Amino acid sequence: MRRATGRWRRSIHVRVVSSTLVVSAIVVAFLGFVVLQQVKAGLLQAKLKSSISEEALGVSNARRLLANDSGATDVQAVLQQLVQSLSPVQGGRDGGYEVVGYELVTGTASRTEPALNNGLDKASVPAKLVDFVNTGNSQYYYTYGTMSYTDGAHWPELVIGSSLQLPDSSFSTYQFYYLFSLQQQQQTLSLVWRTLLLSGIALVVLLAGIAWLVTRQVVRPVRMAARIAERLADGRLQERMTPKGEDDLARLAASFNKMAESLQRQIRRLEELSRIQRRFVSDVSHELRTPLTTVRMAADVLYEARTDFEPASARSAELLQTQLDRFEILLGDLLEISRHDAGAASLEADAIDVRDLVRHVVEATEPLAARRGSTVTLHMPDGPCICEADSRRVERILRNLLVNAAEHGEGGPIDVHVVADDDVVAIAVRDHGIGLRPGESSLVFNRFWRADPARARTTGGTGLGLSIASEDARLHGGRLQAWGERGKGSQFLLTLPRRAGAVVMRSPIPVAPVDNADEAAEQPTPESVAPAPVAVADPGSIATLRGRRD
Repeated sequence: MRRATGRWRRSIHVRVVSSTLVVSAIVVAFLGFVVLQQVKAGLLQAKLKSSISEEALGVSNARRLLANDSGATDVQAVLQQLVQSLSPVQGGRDGGYEVVGYELVTGTASRTEPALNNGLDKASVPAKLVDFVNTGNSQYYYTYGTMSYTDGAHWPELVIGSSLQLPDSSFSTYQFYYLFSLQQQQQTLSLVWRTLLLSGIALVVLLAGIAWLVTRQVVRPVRMAARIAERLADGRLQERMTPKGEDDLARLAASFNKMAESLQRQIRRLEELSRIQRRFVSDVSHELRTPLTTVRMAADVLYEARTDFEPASARSAELLQTQLDRFEILLGDLLEISRHDAGAASLEADAIDVRDLVRHVVEATEPLAARRGSTVTLHMPDGPCICEADSRRVERILRNLLVNAAEHGEGGPIDVHVVADDDVVAIAVRDHGIGLRPGESSLVFNRFWRADPARARTTGGTGLGLSIASEDARLHGGRLQAWGERGKGSQFLLTLPRRAGAVVMRSPIPVAPVDNADEAAEQPTPESVAPAPVAVADPGSIATLRGRRD
């Protein structure tokens, strides 16, 4: 059932054919029912007319015969003989009719036993019809019932009853019932029903086949366009559709090809620009190394001798030293991101205890957090958290996250959680600052992006910190994720595999934080936390946005 439902949702072809099949089946069934009712009504009306004429003729003959035998003493025998003479030889068994006669004694409400023929069961005469005939207010009455014989044979019948009274008879009333078999009408109706059923099924199948053929002509080019679009998305930019004819689908194929060619040109142009940009950044970064070294040497000499300068010159030497430090950081980040772009970055993985690394980074960033009015709290397990990783890169990731939390934590507390299981080690850095607006958590890993470009910054930054951190996490086979809500702070979650070469499939810490430290220590699974705006670093993006957040 799930496969059928999935195929229904995914395939226009199946939906159109199925809908055509269902709708046409309903329409054909309705029309067949209407036709069958019309045929049935026509057959019964024709049978009723002929039966009334036959009954009127029979009652006239019965009146004449009873008048001739009015002096008979055994009226029951006369009535039986009359019924036999009025009934056909085969009776109702060959589609004819049967006759039943009664005698109603004058002054009483009782009738004699019926005069029957051909083994007919007296229950074949409906009691309701007998009550109507007893009223004697009409020339005849009719109804439908079941003709039954003592040997078990039965089929539908049309019963017409009338009463007969002789003027000079000592007996009050005679009643005659004509039972006309509807066997032939039933057979005709069955034949019409079977014909309508077979014709309806054939018509529905034919309509479904026509819908399948017509829909296939439309769906086939659409499916081809979908397959080619998937190949284009996979990077096979040379794929094209083959237009056939001059109809709308051919124009669609031609337009699709034009779009693909335009996309191919644009993508190639962007790739070329990206390649030129990466090469420019790499070349400039390397070329700046030599003059920067010379400037650094001169700046160090001036900085060491600043006590001998005038106050303005000494302050200039300090500013020069500070800005050179920032420039060296920026240059190092540019070189690192260019190595990632060129695919030249490599891991030097060793077995490390992540707890020691976290303590070291926390101790190094505590002065900055203290200046911002924040306190850093560690939540780590008692046992070792051994992980095969590049300590230099992991330390850079953690330092970036902690500096980021101190810079944007607005003086609130900073919590660092470390949780490990058999497969992964997870480190979460949580601040309680301004947080992120909706949608910003998907932008924090873009290069040079800033949450609030107008906000003053005290620690500086290159705008490449989180981008390099996400690249370092991906290089380990891990992932770096972000969560944030305006006014509630933000959390960055680093998840690394414990064995080099493995790939992270899950994290023991949810991306959306649990503010209660005791609840966080219980290591809830991500599925147990309500959904929140979450972003996973996409280091493969070549987009560069203006603004930044370190």
